[in-house]
Amino acid sequence: MWSSSSRRRDQRRKLSLLLLAIIVFLLVRRFNWSDLFPIWRWHRHLGLQAEGPNFLLEGSHFQIFGGSIHYFRVPREYWRDRLLKLKACGLNTLTTYIPWNLHEPERGKFNFSGNLDVEAFVQMAADIGLWVILRPGPYICSEWDLGGLPSWLLQDSSMELRTTYAGFLKAVDRYFNHLIPRVVPLQYKQGGPIIAVQVENEYGSYDKDSNYMPYIKKALMSRGINELLMTSDNKDGLSGGYLEGVLATVNLKHVDSMIFNYLHSFQENKPTMVTEYWTGWFDTWGGPHNIVDADDVVVTVSSIIQMGASLNLYMFHGGTNFGFMNGAQHFGEYLADVTSYDYDAILTEAGDYTPKFFKLREFFSTIIGNPLPQLPASTPKASYHAVRPSHYLSLWDALEHVGKPLEYEKPVNMENLEVNQGNGQSYGYILYETSIYEGGTLFSKDHIRDRAQVFVNRIYVGSMDYEIEGLPIPEYQGHRKLSILVENRGRVNYGQKLNEQRKGLIGDIYLNESPLRNFKIYSLEMKENFFQSLSSIKWNQVPEEATGPAFFRGTLHIDSIVLDTFLKLEGWFKGVVFINGQNLGRFWNIGPQETLYLPGPWLRPGNNEIIVFEEQKSGMIIQSTDTPYLGRTHYIEL
Repeated sequence: MWSSSSRRRDQRRKLSLLLLAIIVFLLVRRFNWSDLFPIWRWHRHLGLQAEGPNFLLEGSHFQIFGGSIHYFRVPREYWRDRLLKLKACGLNTLTTYIPWNLHEPERGKFNFSGNLDVEAFVQMAADIGLWVILRPGPYICSEWDLGGLPSWLLQDSSMELRTTYAGFLKAVDRYFNHLIPRVVPLQYKQGGPIIAVQVENEYGSYDKDSNYMPYIKKALMSRGINELLMTSDNKDGLSGGYLEGVLATVNLKHVDSMIFNYLHSFQENKPTMVTEYWTGWFDTWGGPHNIVDADDVVVTVSSIIQMGASLNLYMFHGGTNFGFMNGAQHFGEYLADVTSYDYDAILTEAGDYTPKFFKLREFFSTIIGNPLPQLPASTPKASYHAVRPSHYLSLWDALEHVGKPLEYEKPVNMENLEVNQGNGQSYGYILYETSIYEGGTLFSKDHIRDRAQVFVNRIYVGSMDYEIEGLPIPEYQGHRKLSILVENRGRVNYGQKLNEQRKGLIGDIYLNESPLRNFKIYSLEMKENFFQSLSSIKWNQVPEEATGPAFFRGTLHIDSIVLDTFLKLEGWFKGVVFINGQNLGRFWNIGPQETLYLPGPWLRPGNNEIIVFEEQKSGMIIQSTDTPYLGRTHYIEL
């Protein structure tokens, strides 16, 4: 028989164990287990499964509510803000492309730092509580120059992009050798947020080589990708893009039961996924600003969800084609995409809320059932004082300071110039100069890509592009200098013309019936070192009537707090704007884009240098405004 003291000891022991269990329970609930990947990785075996009509994530029913944000189109300082807003809208998954041409700008030279730190972006999504679908290409489309493929691939005159052509695959393999090991540890089964990886992108719309997609699939898997693999195609490309053992998904603008019936006809008993539901559309220079009604977006999203399908909003937040990175379309007519990638998306180009956001947040809150995260505050904007450029440097005066010209007998295209350690020139402008001794007609048939200004003795005589084949050259006596300034307005990013995207002068250009020879060629890529070479030159005061091509320099002074703003170049014609060395992108008075987004993190208190390269006609001032001009009619402030 136990003594009373033994009973008391037993009761105290039981009470201590109960208190310990309570403490452990509270600690488990409060502890951030995401910091202990090795422990909770033990319970991740299955990943995202697509065997049956519904997705399963670790054996439990899972419906993907995704949204696209591209880290390379958003300043790194704003990544968290945009991701938090995606989460606050009720979405559970981030999708992002990876642009090869930014990560390997020169053959064998890789960059995964700063704004290109894709690992940090994916990890940030995980910290916020988002799953990730990765779309590594190598081709991404995305209204991005050459669909994300590096331009140096086109140095090979026999290049066949997106095929098993040996030169292309060798480059892909080297790129994947550097990229894939970075993302493998971020996969679901290794404790990361990546639940699926897309194989290439919309290959069914290209479909030139039946062996290509299996090769890319094997290239991903052999380097350690072991999560669910997907393809993504529109209706016309579904059959051509289908790959055995890979989940086929669709891209669309409107719900059409025929699309899903067609998908299920060759992919039975699989989950239905809309990888790209187009919430808006991209804009091209000279066209309208494309808008999709907010109510129509909610109706379409609701229809997809009610079918039991998963979806991804393309785009949730578009961002900006900073620099020269915009793509182009060419279906009978060449059309360059604008700098803004606003896309009429769920968030604006500058990350502001729209009616679409609030209507979708309300919709998702009703089907999720749990309270959604608190809304992050809107990023404040500012209207700073207008800037009147004070200094001026004509392109002709700048030439002698930007390096010796290259000399060739015949014209050489941009990609094959002997610059950048043999990688050619990727973006910007290129100037060809030669001597002529007569007038007549300067003739080109599809040999100028994309737009050229023509000068005789550096006096402007006209412009040429895809549509203008001949330009009259005035008659003068004796030797004269012919200058042809060609702009790469953006390489085509979609369709069958990818292999034809070499820029500058492509082959011979004729004066009357004689091909021109003996060229001096200036590479005007306008990278950081280009402007460093101009900084020591004495610039002139801006003349009363200043014309281009020329550089105009001014100062934006900010007293203390720096905020986002937009630059409006009313009265200017066409060119590029640089702020503190950052290339904001192109402007053109034909619209629809009328302002350039200037992120606050790129500004500083005090003086900020603005340089405008104007091709033809300069304006008097550069306005700063807190309101973009893109065609949107509603902005929501919190």
